Amino acid sequence: MPLWQIYHPGGTFEDAASKQALSQDITKMYTGIGLPAIYVVAQFIQQSESDVWVGGKQKTDKPFIRVVITQIAVRLPNDDAAYQRNTTKIDQLLKPHVADRGYDWEYHVVETERRLWKINGMIPPPRNSEAEHKWFTENWPVSYEGAYV
Repeated sequence: MPLWQIYHPGGTFEDAASKQALSQDITKMYTGIGLPAIYVVAQFIQQSESDVWVGGKQKTDKPFIRVVITQIAVRLPNDDAAYQRNTTKIDQLLKPHVADRGYDWEYHVVETERRLWKINGMIPPPRNSEAEHKWFTENWPVSYEGAYV
């Protein structure tokens, strides 16, 4: 699962349309590499201005968006070029939703061990397996042999 936690101040991502647009772009990034859409979770976490401090100073001059991305389903190879491709995709994805609106922003990506991940009590199917393909087409976790080990 990629989990995107988007911390934002009031006045940003306040309507369903802006949240939907960003979450759909995030989902496309991952379904584009063959992951089921249900793996993709976006959480919009609104914070008051008084809760955002950067460099020891309250951030009030313009909106500051902080994104924490946890990737579990697929890990990047330990290769600088792969990391660069991934961050470039993220930059391009965030550009119309954050950068082009004049917001300040920052993100980081954490890769979590897949063996510590479950959905509805099931171990997600192995990558590119028949069971994962079924999750992709059904857009829902479907029981398969070995799911509840």
